[in-house]
Amino acid sequence: MDGIDIGILFWLFLLLLIFLWPQYKQKALQGARLSLIRKLEHKLGCRVVTLIHRQERIGLFGIPFYRYIDIEDSEHVLRAIRMTPPDMPIAIIIHTPGGLVLAAAQIALALKEHKAKKIAIIPHYAMSGGTLIALAADEIWMDVNAVLGPVDPQISDPRHGAIPAASILKVVKEKGRDKVREEYLLLADIAEKAMKQMEDLVYKLLRDKLGDEKAKEIARIMVEGRWTHDYPITVEEARSLGIPVKTEIPAEVYHLMELYPQPAAIRPSVEYVPAPYAPPRTRRGEQQRQ
Repeated sequence: MDGIDIGILFWLFLLLLIFLWPQYKQKALQGARLSLIRKLEHKLGCRVVTLIHRQERIGLFGIPFYRYIDIEDSEHVLRAIRMTPPDMPIAIIIHTPGGLVLAAAQIALALKEHKAKKIAIIPHYAMSGGTLIALAADEIWMDVNAVLGPVDPQISDPRHGAIPAASILKVVKEKGRDKVREEYLLLADIAEKAMKQMEDLVYKLLRDKLGDEKAKEIARIMVEGRWTHDYPITVEEARSLGIPVKTEIPAEVYHLMELYPQPAAIRPSVEYVPAPYAPPRTRRGEQQRQ
């Protein structure tokens, strides 16, 4: 009887360990990330928000799961911005292949409207929608080997997947409207609107800091389809376009990236210290009274 009881207890303990250990590890990892985020906030004197999507394949029955910028991300980032005092700077660490235009545009516009200084930190890559968000910041800090990407719209087609809007317009122009099927004329109409909307958005994000003419030029280049959508825009090329980039990234950012290993399940991709901050002047006054 005792042998049976001990055996049952052993298996119960083993089952609890199997189910609880991963949760414990995840909580410990999240705690380490938040601790490092606090340290980085103290060093930079600003709110730090992460927007990090891992793209490696998850080993779950060989099925790939990928993360992109989505509405859930935009909700979290907008909430973090709302919780930040108007005179407190914000630094957003971006590591993403891009994602939903609506979500990226919401984040970019909210970031631009924040009154204090905004910094986009890119340790590895910020493609497509990630680039759009970075363009909204006052300063872009990139690793010397990090890259941005074009923000040319991609139009969804049931048969061919995502098609560059610029390519659709080019084909219609070269073949002639009378030689193109009606469905592709419809796609061309959508593509033309999408490109105009994206160019206007990029111009709006850049106008105040780069001036009218330079903002128009960069918006046209980034949207016109001069490159493939996955083309890597290096630090050198970004600077040649007129986008101001710094290459001084705090060491804590790299340490933080190490705390985002590819998980065994989907996890939140936006994190920040979930507490409202008092304005900097108020905190200094409290410290002086102490």
